[in-house]
Amino acid sequence: MDFSHYFHEYPDRNGFFGEYGGAELAPELIAAFEEINNAYQAICQSSKFINELRRIRKEFQGRPTPLYHCDRLSRKLGNCQIYIKREDLNHSGAHKLNHCMGEGLLAKYMGKKRLIAETGAGQHGVALATAAAYFGLECEIHMGTVDIKKQAPNVARMKILGAKVVEVTHGLQTLKEAVDSAFESYAQNYKDSIYCIGSVLGPHPFPLMVRDFQFVIGEESRAQFLEMTGHLPDAVCACVGGGSNSAGSFAAYLNDPVELIGAEPLGKSSHLGDHAASLTYGEPGSMHGFRSYVLKGEDGGPAPVYSIASGLDYPSVGPEHAFWKDLGRVKYTTVSDAEAIDAFFKLSRYEGVIPALESAHAIACAMRWAKEHPYGSIVATCSGRGDKDLDYVIENYGFGEEYRFDDDNN
Repeated sequence: MDFSHYFHEYPDRNGFFGEYGGAELAPELIAAFEEINNAYQAICQSSKFINELRRIRKEFQGRPTPLYHCDRLSRKLGNCQIYIKREDLNHSGAHKLNHCMGEGLLAKYMGKKRLIAETGAGQHGVALATAAAYFGLECEIHMGTVDIKKQAPNVARMKILGAKVVEVTHGLQTLKEAVDSAFESYAQNYKDSIYCIGSVLGPHPFPLMVRDFQFVIGEESRAQFLEMTGHLPDAVCACVGGGSNSAGSFAAYLNDPVELIGAEPLGKSSHLGDHAASLTYGEPGSMHGFRSYVLKGEDGGPAPVYSIASGLDYPSVGPEHAFWKDLGRVKYTTVSDAEAIDAFFKLSRYEGVIPALESAHAIACAMRWAKEHPYGSIVATCSGRGDKDLDYVIENYGFGEEYRFDDDNN
């Protein structure tokens, strides 16, 4: 497929990437999402909006984030060179602020007073609370009980920033239930609020909007790699839960001769309920107002999912990723909890960068690719920093003394 006109063709006017996407909405929400779509289509071509967003990215977010060559880690693995895109250095500690500031600016344009969202790992919640504080808006974050306990530092940050954190106690008490709860709240408050979905999923126009706001990741890394080396990388990889950082990482390279690899969470095993690898083990279906690949249970509904990384444990994935999978443009693979923990400690030990557990899936993917290729280069997106995961990791894995290379004498 020729991708030179891709962004003019996808999604179509109804929000579909091929057979995936769309907007399957309750009748009371159709007008609300049409309002969001019309507003976004108006301002995404506005030089005033674009220039204001660029100013915010530079002066508030601290963009561009660096592209960093992991020289020591690369030498430990062989002759293939690993680079990481340092989204962990984006203000608030992850890539999520890229779309949250855009959504906050859109809310101001629309005259809304409240931002409503779900969060799993807490990074989207922190980013949206940051955006709300910046723009002077109210903020309501829905989060499952399991994730609240697991991500206590991010819960504290949200509250300090002024957000109302709504604990979701039903079901598995994780990300899917948080999305359900946030949708219910939005249905009751859409006239004065905007729902800020935390990934490239949900009803149209959110897969488009979030992809557009996250495009800056790949746009920057592509230019930075060219400046550093004079050529493009051989491969780019990123973790895939809902798929926001990976969509932004991949989109700028679609028409380039670069291998694109999405790392899904294999969790404990390939058995249903032990992982959250929607593209690898799922099938086409619908949930939360859009069509994509879905992990289904025996009753045909969304299956229980698991990942060591709270931001990846979702039983579906963004519709554009489903489209890329079917086209064969992006290769999707899996990374287990054990591989992610190994990468977490090795990137920390050998490069002085402590990644989020979500990001550790991408680092593990890059390490695997480097072992399989005697030469070449790969860019992995470090989507967030690991501060939020330290208590959990230390409690369950200690300080990682055993996570070192066999020939390491340090």
